[in-house]
Amino acid sequence: MIKILYKLNTRIVNRKEVIDMGEIKVIFHIDELNKWKLLLKNVSNLLHAVDVEKCNIEVMANSEAVKLYTINVDLNSEISVMKKLNSKGVKFVACNNALNSYGIKKEDLMECVDIVPVGVLELINKQAEGYAYIKP
Repeated sequence: MIKILYKLNTRIVNRKEVIDMGEIKVIFHIDELNKWKLLLKNVSNLLHAVDVEKCNIEVMANSEAVKLYTINVDLNSEISVMKKLNSKGVKFVACNNALNSYGIKKEDLMECVDIVPVGVLELINKQAEGYAYIKP
């Protein structure tokens, strides 16, 4: 079997697998509460593998997934993970339509969460801007 490897300005260092691919733009989409742990692990793994300074990551939640953006510790067991990711530049956004449908107000949200009017439109816009779309 012949393997063809394309080198696109890539370097891999030890087990950490630091990959230099230039600027990386990714939007993660989540709409199910039970997928948050997986999504946050995916984001963490990506940040571990690339140069954080060249990475633009946004997590866009709509539907029931917006519930995890609340500051209520009983509802959000991932607050510390999300704050850590935000400190590394990960942007968290919530769909305003979903927030309204669940009766969640801006003051109920973690400080690191921005609100977009329409979640699906945010996904469309980011993809038009060249962001890769990932939905775990």
